[in-house]
Amino acid sequence: MYEVKDKKLILKQGSIKEGLIAVASGKGGVGKSTVTVNLATALARKGKKVGIIDADIYGFSVPRILGLQGQVIARGEKELIPPAREGIKVMSMGSFVEEDNPVVWRAPLLFSVLQQFMEEVAWGDLDYLLLDLPPGTGDMPLNIMQKLPHASLLLVTTPQLTATSVAGRVAKLAEQLQIPLLGIVENMSYFQCSNCGEREYIFGQGGGKELAEKLKTELLAELPLLPELRQSSDQGQPLLFTEADSPVGQIYLEIAEKVIERVKDFDPSIKPLF
Repeated sequence: MYEVKDKKLILKQGSIKEGLIAVASGKGGVGKSTVTVNLATALARKGKKVGIIDADIYGFSVPRILGLQGQVIARGEKELIPPAREGIKVMSMGSFVEEDNPVVWRAPLLFSVLQQFMEEVAWGDLDYLLLDLPPGTGDMPLNIMQKLPHASLLLVTTPQLTATSVAGRVAKLAEQLQIPLLGIVENMSYFQCSNCGEREYIFGQGGGKELAEKLKTELLAELPLLPELRQSSDQGQPLLFTEADSPVGQIYLEIAEKVIERVKDFDPSIKPLF
């Protein structure tokens, strides 16, 4: 789906200069897509050219969170122009089907969509391409890691054991496939009372840190559970669009800085597994 040349990933209709990042989680409902969109926005705020592939074909949510309005434009038989918001280009099944309609496809057809998103989309010259993976270690995440061996993994979890234990399985899968782990983002770490400022650790405490120590990686951030984060996602207004200077906005900008520091050059000797 690409080749490595001059330290870049060369796509059929574009290139990736700095990083191909797979954002993963062990289970659904931990805020993986919200983290993906806000990280993409933070990278864009850092002056990076960013694209997102919403690889969670069944549970696509990136268009909603990003407030994406434009449609995919077909130019010729094999050239798709992706819609964009604030310069962030996106390919998602949400641009092809109604939000409430289910996608009832089997794994081979799902992977063909990913291949089309990589090969037939006019991405142009990107610094970063983020993939919002389906949760878990099923066919789709496995195929993506096998076919995109130059990706780096960013793992999203919540603090409780039921989330960190399954997130650890995804990290172990990546390790077996020699996909480097950038680090862990712990979402919904605590709820902070708007009146008294006291923190409540609703989903437990320290799970992300413990998992990071177990996997010998870095806990990149602990993100609070805030009503404004939920509201901004539902309204299609990522927090960094409107409140980049807020405490949570600053955390996302710090995550982006750490990602930029940790991503390594693309190794031309690495090849897809099949």
